[in-house]
Amino acid sequence: MSVRKVSEIHPGVSNQSSPCRDNSDLIIDYLKALDIDYIFGVPGGAIEPLFNSISRNMANGGPEIVVARHEAGAAFMAEGYARETGKTGVCIATTGPGATNLLTGVASAYADNIPMLVITAQTPLPKFGRNALQESSCTAIDTVGIFRHCTRYNTLISHSDQLNTKLISALMHVKQVPAGPAHISIPSDILRQPVCSSTKVKADRLKQEFVLTDNNAVEQLTDMLSSAWRVGLFLGKGCGSAINEIMEFAELTRSPIMTGPAGKRWINGFHPLYRGVFGFAGHQSADMTMEDDTIDLLLAVGTPMTELGTGGWQGSLLSDRLVHIDSTIEHFSRSPMAQLHVCGDIKGVFNQLNVNVRLGKKWGRTWDAVDPVKQNFLDHHTPSTDHGYQIRLRDPEKCHSDEVPLKPQRVATEFAKLIPSSFRIHLDAGNVWSWFTHYFHRASAKGHYHIAMGFGSMGWAIGASVGTAIASKEPSVCITGDGSYLMAGQEITTALQHNLPVIMVIFNDSSLGMVKHGQRLGGAEEVGFELPKIDFAKMAESMGIEGIRVETPEDLLAIDWTRLGNKKGPTMIDIIVDGEEMPPMGQRVKGLADQSATPGG
Repeated sequence: MSVRKVSEIHPGVSNQSSPCRDNSDLIIDYLKALDIDYIFGVPGGAIEPLFNSISRNMANGGPEIVVARHEAGAAFMAEGYARETGKTGVCIATTGPGATNLLTGVASAYADNIPMLVITAQTPLPKFGRNALQESSCTAIDTVGIFRHCTRYNTLISHSDQLNTKLISALMHVKQVPAGPAHISIPSDILRQPVCSSTKVKADRLKQEFVLTDNNAVEQLTDMLSSAWRVGLFLGKGCGSAINEIMEFAELTRSPIMTGPAGKRWINGFHPLYRGVFGFAGHQSADMTMEDDTIDLLLAVGTPMTELGTGGWQGSLLSDRLVHIDSTIEHFSRSPMAQLHVCGDIKGVFNQLNVNVRLGKKWGRTWDAVDPVKQNFLDHHTPSTDHGYQIRLRDPEKCHSDEVPLKPQRVATEFAKLIPSSFRIHLDAGNVWSWFTHYFHRASAKGHYHIAMGFGSMGWAIGASVGTAIASKEPSVCITGDGSYLMAGQEITTALQHNLPVIMVIFNDSSLGMVKHGQRLGGAEEVGFELPKIDFAKMAESMGIEGIRVETPEDLLAIDWTRLGNKKGPTMIDIIVDGEEMPPMGQRVKGLADQSATPGG
């Protein structure tokens, strides 16, 4: 079999001096052409050919390998890398348990529409069906079958000629709308075989994102705006690329703004139009705004309408005054009662709307500035220099409490003031979801606040914070609970190995807090939430990592975030918090008890 030059296969990639390039090298060629800098994974026998190729190509501009401590951590790191860069995250694992260990991280990326290329190995083809060690073919533990329902594209390479075409398909699927992971399973003998494809592909074709805008729907929405007097906005996680245009629209029309827990990352928490989070751990001011019957049109933008992001699909949002604007058609299936669905590039949609609104204002059109919700708040509350007029907090006095153990409300409030705005923040599943959704507000609206509520994986933030730090070269903060850390905390040693300024913050209350308070709120048996008392600062020190124990308000205020961010290595901050404080998670408990699945019901 003749071996073709890489330049014949992939224009723009120079041929290397190696006399024989194998299929693993072809994979790396594509990743180089896509400017992917890092691959996250764990080595093993069957995936060894790909590790060999990574090693051969690193000196020539190929992606570097980051070895995680567990494959799920590798997938979470790839997700953090993708969130930070907008590129495709890449994670790899060996056959059998290596592949199955990836599953939770891949499912998390699928639920949150994160572009990810997932490559797993198989035992060599001749061993299929013979009960080989770690066999994961269709006749054993079928990993391709396992990944079928959490990927956008999923395939086995059964012979070498398929690799080029299927790799192209996978790379195109990850960026299609909706985005998500693509999985390729490759037998190790195929990874070692010489490149045999002559297909020519331009790398920029793999980078294209195709989104069509329904201009007729935009014009229809413009007509609706012309007859509406008050407009409200509900923003989801998908608004990032269009946030400037959306804020211009809000200010032109004086529209109050609410967000979901994931959408708040794009909003200045002190903007005069912001009413807070609606849904899980949200604010009464947002609930009041959503229920305000003087709002004629409610524009929901870039939101998948999830349970936690909508307060259990509440009817105040999912009503006949709703207009749903999104680039993902799939999301419209959860808003069938809307007056209008506007599908397309969100930035393009709001650019068109703003042109039309400015033209209307030029001819004297105005939108009602009366905001009964805000006026009610001003009439009954003293202005707060910490939170402004627009957001109503639960138990605001606890944001300033000097009690010990530290109140979680105080910790979240101080973090919002003290952590530099350039630091990336990641919230892990658990009580920290509640505390930071409700109490963490800052003026920065750069999207550096990350939460993964689609699948709700404990340990997600630990891996994602490492992947983000590798991609951004900026300090990355992981805020997690002691339960999550005990599951996946070993990834802090990956940050140690790569000299990353990752700051792990543990809310230490010796319990699985969300389980404990969920049982109490729901009237269930209180069982299974206890954890041992652990000094995580000392645990970190035993690994050569700086550990800081925080027990008092003075300790909290003494944290030197700038110093920690300038370090070439991770830090552990072990914060002892009051585990008896009830987090604002009533909507979650209500959702567990409610058996109805009807949107708006």
